[in-house]
Amino acid sequence: MYPQINPIALQLGPIAIHWYGLTYLAAFALFYFLGTLRLKHEPYRSLVGAGAWQRKDIEDILFLGVVGVIVGGRLGYCLFYRPEFYLFNPLEIFKVWEGGMSFHGGMLGVIAAMVWFARSRARPFWQVMDFVAPCVPTGLAAGRVGNFINGELWGRFSSPDLPWGMVFPQSGSMLPRHPSQVYQFLLEGLLLFVLLWLYARKPRKQAQVSAAFLVGYGIFRFIAEFFREPDKIFAHPGNELGLRALDLSQGQWLCVPMILGGIALWVWASRREQAVPVASKA
Repeated sequence: MYPQINPIALQLGPIAIHWYGLTYLAAFALFYFLGTLRLKHEPYRSLVGAGAWQRKDIEDILFLGVVGVIVGGRLGYCLFYRPEFYLFNPLEIFKVWEGGMSFHGGMLGVIAAMVWFARSRARPFWQVMDFVAPCVPTGLAAGRVGNFINGELWGRFSSPDLPWGMVFPQSGSMLPRHPSQVYQFLLEGLLLFVLLWLYARKPRKQAQVSAAFLVGYGIFRFIAEFFREPDKIFAHPGNELGLRALDLSQGQWLCVPMILGGIALWVWASRREQAVPVASKA
């Protein structure tokens, strides 16, 4: 099976509208829509005065989040995957168009952006993070759709008998591979969204929703990495996949502190005395 999808969704003379760009637009729209629904959830709908949440807050969070993803994603890639190269070639960091982004770095960038937002609005940091967390998986899902259409971030070689095995010519091989983008769409996107959204609708203490995201994403990404082709940066003769210690990919190792940190955060939050409900009948 070979997914022959034209990356250009619409051509208007010299102007080409790419599917990849549309998936990002869809991600932003979904975040805004879900954010408006979150405003109807507790504790956000009950806050009044200076602490009241407005649609303007969603717009600001979205803007800051995009900046955090771009800056953090790029710096994370440079730090986690090619630190030696960028240490001696710092100007190469700015060549974002050449590729090289890291989800884990992007997540750290978003956290930094939310710290700034929380302080600038005098809001509890975990209140902000718990607002954002359930709205994120749909954006991740949209991004994986873009990856699939572009035929990038393909999976490892699959059995020739696998019914849904796909050929990605950009990989340099015509052998079938796992459509890992689809796996990640289903796990990190759709399933994580459903579980996290349902979890956030019941009374939780501050930081527990954020902790659930860290654990959930970390586990699903860890699983998906078994089928995704690892970055070749660490590949060498005898280790063509570029696996790290214990035959795990760099992405899997980055998920480990994410999962452990999420568990620790959830335990810490559960021991706090004050419960802050985030449930809604909507």
